Amino acid sequence: EGQQLAARLELPPWNVGEGVPRAFCIFAHCFTCSKDIPAASRISRALSRAGFGVLRFDFTGLGSSDGDFANTNFSSNVDDLVRAAGYLEEHHRAPALLVGHSLGGAAVLAATRRLASVEAVVSIGAPSDPGHVKRNFAANLDEIERVGEASVQLAGRTFKIKQQFLEDLDAQNLGGALGDLQAALLVMHSPLDETVPIEEAQKIYQAARGYRSFVSLGDADHLLSKVEDAEYVAAVIGAWATRYVTMEPDGNHDDVIPEVGDVIVEEIAPPYTNGVRTHRHGFTADEPAKIGGADLGPAPFELLLAGLGACTSMTLRMYADRKGWPL
Repeated sequence: EGQQLAARLELPPWNVGEGVPRAFCIFAHCFTCSKDIPAASRISRALSRAGFGVLRFDFTGLGSSDGDFANTNFSSNVDDLVRAAGYLEEHHRAPALLVGHSLGGAAVLAATRRLASVEAVVSIGAPSDPGHVKRNFAANLDEIERVGEASVQLAGRTFKIKQQFLEDLDAQNLGGALGDLQAALLVMHSPLDETVPIEEAQKIYQAARGYRSFVSLGDADHLLSKVEDAEYVAAVIGAWATRYVTMEPDGNHDDVIPEVGDVIVEEIAPPYTNGVRTHRHGFTADEPAKIGGADLGPAPFELLLAGLGACTSMTLRMYADRKGWPL
């Protein structure tokens, strides 16, 4: 609809395949959340360390994306996912892995049938029926049906829910998408999830066909708020996906090895992400997000200041040692 979606692309660190993704993934966040919730950030960064380029974005009307949340619905979320996949295909490579959390998990399951490139899909704490989300504002359903809309409180914030949102949820048939699923499926769910009960995971697993796996998340909460839970999820996904996703070979620049004292800098992703290599070391340089960068590494001025500071500190230590001063 001509609106801009805000996104962040996590690339592998320079010491993993020299910063070149071996496959691409899209991460879809939960209902009314954003791409920057801790679980999304931690999982995306951990997957990037496993060699994936991970795109996480804000659905229309949420986070930093354009649009009015009140005019969106589950179908528009799926459309957003397909648009994000189109962006990756145009500028990098089509996604081979989709990962979705909560309602985002239902969205990736629905979107997979529209994306031929997807070889594996992961649902985390996802409902088997998108209509399950109505439980979050059950007290407002009568008002929505009577007036056509209502302001509801979700996670301490106010959102406007319209009748069209409910009608769209009622029209969904995730079972059909699961029955047609060609990609390998990993279902991850906590038995103690109080937002989406684990019975929903059972329904997803039973409705799907083909290669299916299930992993219990122990005592994790719905939002994976503990660091160790998010890291565990990412580690399992990274290991599982390599069995079902076609991974490109690691980047290889052995034909150009810098001499001692030389530095090679080359762009690895537009607009500003660069890889820096010396004869033995490598790291990523970038610009801050506020000026259009991806903030995947220190900025050039920071690197310059770091070089001056390190040189000063080392020189002081060298001089003191030679003079025998107890510095």
